[in-house]
Amino acid sequence: MMDVSTHVIQVRTQIPGPKAQAILARRDAAVVRGLSRSTPVVAQSAHGALVTDVDGNTFIDLAGGIGVLAAGHTPETVVAAIKQQAEELLHLCALVGTTESYVQLCEMLNGLMPGNFPKKTVLSNGGAEAVENAIRCARAFTGRPAIICFEGAYHGRTLLTMTLTSKYDLFKKGFGPFASDVYRLGFPYLYRRPAQMTEDEFTDWCITSFDYALVSQVDPSAVAAVIIEPVLGEGGFIPVPPRYMQHVAKRCKEHGMMLIADEIQTGFGRTGKMFAIEHYTDLGVEPDMIVTAKSLGAGMPISAVTGRADVMDAPNPGGIGGTYGGNPLTCVAAIETIKLLTAQDLPGRAVYLGGIMRERLESWRDRFELVGDVRGLGAMLAVELVTDRTTKTPAKDLTLKIIQTATQRGLIMIRAGLYSNCLRFLIPLVITDDQLHESLDVLEQVLLEISEGR
Repeated sequence: MMDVSTHVIQVRTQIPGPKAQAILARRDAAVVRGLSRSTPVVAQSAHGALVTDVDGNTFIDLAGGIGVLAAGHTPETVVAAIKQQAEELLHLCALVGTTESYVQLCEMLNGLMPGNFPKKTVLSNGGAEAVENAIRCARAFTGRPAIICFEGAYHGRTLLTMTLTSKYDLFKKGFGPFASDVYRLGFPYLYRRPAQMTEDEFTDWCITSFDYALVSQVDPSAVAAVIIEPVLGEGGFIPVPPRYMQHVAKRCKEHGMMLIADEIQTGFGRTGKMFAIEHYTDLGVEPDMIVTAKSLGAGMPISAVTGRADVMDAPNPGGIGGTYGGNPLTCVAAIETIKLLTAQDLPGRAVYLGGIMRERLESWRDRFELVGDVRGLGAMLAVELVTDRTTKTPAKDLTLKIIQTATQRGLIMIRAGLYSNCLRFLIPLVITDDQLHESLDVLEQVLLEISEGR
């Protein structure tokens, strides 16, 4: 517990306050219903891990723009670079001409990607576009059509990436038909394994099932790529068991299937490594491509695919591109973000913050029957809530109630998981120790009250 005198949360009105209510009413009238909102927060300004709304309430942000803000809100060096660039050049288009910032950022990303081979990068606007670019490169290089993805995955909302994405009711209902030649396999979700199996036995079963799918569903000779999140994001922050990742990588190498690591949510320090796939490199796991976005730009819309030069060069000239990809404003933001992440060793800080968080979250598992599982890597952690620990019945409604109550107490939070019953933590890695402890104190009190039926 921290000293009350150091509190940064300031709740001056009901959430939402009167100004926020007016803006939300305008949103409801002007913005489509399908663009839902997780909280009623109407932001005015933000810095670091703190957000202030239009009514003067100050929140601690535990959602980080859904994983965008590893470097925090409005980092000074990033903002300064954007301001300077805005005065010099807003747009040219990488298909028309070249800016040095585009080249410099690609060089930096090439240098960060693990693997002892020549690398190249292409920039785009968002994660879904980057995933599609990676698959285009894989198909062009291999001459094969099929893609393997996994249950619980989230890769985007375009036609192809929505096909790859799991969680049908929320993301896909009413939007079919979907793309062809996509094969979804089971994911080793250890918490929800059959009761009679140990974790090792379940991992073995999932490995056997992967190999079986290469006979029963699609032949490896038809597979261009296997795309996998090293830690499922929307699926509930489930790390891939090391032996399973090792096996998938081995099969990819044996059969010439490209291994694509989707690091859109896991990348840039959040798991304690610059990329989450680096947790598996000691096992010989070496992705052919890494897809990044979110925290790459500290809030600016930018994404990238970095990979083996021969794979990345496979599409014909003009086959990859877009009007805004690698816009100068986003490139300078990303360059300064990478510099900041490196200079401040934010991956190392993620390990430290994750240690603080895990100790508290696991104490909740010991204390509250509602807490079924605590998992993740580094500071990318989640708590899965259940109404019954034996049946593991998802506590979907209670999860929403906890988030809504926490918002009234000054926290910005979002859910995750196939059953929408996970509290996910995507904290800015620049959060102070005191701010982190304060947020955990508030959330613990909310859990206590809801567990006691208050």
